[in-house]
Amino acid sequence: MDRKRILLVDDEEGIQLLYREEFEEDGYEVIAAYNGEEALEKFSQEPPDLVILDINMPGMNGIEVLRRMKEINPNLPVILSSAYQEYKQDFGSWASEEYIVKSANMDELKNAVRKHLE
Repeated sequence: MDRKRILLVDDEEGIQLLYREEFEEDGYEVIAAYNGEEALEKFSQEPPDLVILDINMPGMNGIEVLRRMKEINPNLPVILSSAYQEYKQDFGSWASEEYIVKSANMDELKNAVRKHLE
């Protein structure tokens, strides 16, 4: 069985390590990007099955990255993940499939990923 590929976009190394470990343990392939530009590059080189996208990053923010990815692949599931609850109201985040506030408890995020990949 082919492993599903997750593109993880977050500028925080701690989050990258935690998410990568958790999702690889669950049998997914994880590709990491630390900013929007890198994310779009990896997105076109190795198209993911799902994207977990931070909103607040240096340079291009997650909403802009989301918009560009959806232009290329409107059916791609994108989960916005942010430390900030208030972005949930941002109209740009409505284009995402899920909006999850970052937490040490990964259950909500893992359930969302499973829902969109299985």
